[in-house]
Amino acid sequence: MAAEGIDGTALRVRVPAKLNLFLAVHGRRGDGYHELVTVFQTVSVYDDLRVALFGLPGRRHHPAARRHMRVELWADPSLPQGRDNLALRAALRLGELSGILPSEGGTDRDAVRTIIDLDKRIPLTAGMAGGSADAAGVLVALNRLWRCGLSVDQLRTVAAELGSDVPFCVTGGTALGGGRGTDITPVLARGPFHWVICPAAEPLSTPDVYRAWDHRSRPREARADEVLYAVRSTDPGRLAAALHNELEEAAFSLRPELRTRKQQLLESGALAAVLAGSGPTLLALAADEPAAHALAVAIEHWCPQAIVATSPAGGPELSRDAGLSDTGPLLRTLE
Repeated sequence: MAAEGIDGTALRVRVPAKLNLFLAVHGRRGDGYHELVTVFQTVSVYDDLRVALFGLPGRRHHPAARRHMRVELWADPSLPQGRDNLALRAALRLGELSGILPSEGGTDRDAVRTIIDLDKRIPLTAGMAGGSADAAGVLVALNRLWRCGLSVDQLRTVAAELGSDVPFCVTGGTALGGGRGTDITPVLARGPFHWVICPAAEPLSTPDVYRAWDHRSRPREARADEVLYAVRSTDPGRLAAALHNELEEAAFSLRPELRTRKQQLLESGALAAVLAGSGPTLLALAADEPAAHALAVAIEHWCPQAIVATSPAGGPELSRDAGLSDTGPLLRTLE
């Protein structure tokens, strides 16, 4: 079984994490979500997914095979499994909407199967949309592999059913988000900007952070204009002055040590530090690449897992996966 190219049976997709350079909360909506204004930007921390069709030659795109596709997620056992994993839910939903009617798992070796092999690098439950990025990568890859023919706008509509960050992750780059974060407008950005990403050992529940915001906070008049100007200017000092996240105080009330860590980042040379989404990851903006590496060294005693990265990082990168036709571990297992 050999990969058949970009429209064939095996694809690789690399998906970047996201940052919120600006996040304003304008209160709770009638549907239970919160009305947001945010500026998204992708950053050079990636998950890798390999997506492949396996089955008897000639059956992979036969109409009957498309109506009875089995979908399997291969991921580390420490990650959410089954429908608890957003990547698998994305595949199943895309199939339902495209007339494929996929089912989860299965043991019939003669069935046409879609395998999603997930290599996780984006920190878990970090406020950096790792699960959303995986879901977006699956939508982009399977739209091609299953020959669904959906446009970017149609993929974003599917993505919005899965989560608030998924529509942005379908295309990545830099964008202004509205509504619950799913109304996406692309934004011109230059860069690069240099970051030190500081994941926390313990997760922080996004619903808990929003509930804390409901109890403690009220909408402000903050506007995203300065961040939008800053990402066009390539001036890290201007971006540092404009970074804004109105969930910070709510998150800090639940995890007071995050406030201390933010201050340590500033004292160690960061131009600015801001919470990533609903946390608990902290993002430190550095003046340039050498300064970012120096900052990572300076905080190593309390954040040994710090990641030096750049933004913007584009969107999902789709390519042929030749590894599945020769030495790829996924193929060896199936054979």
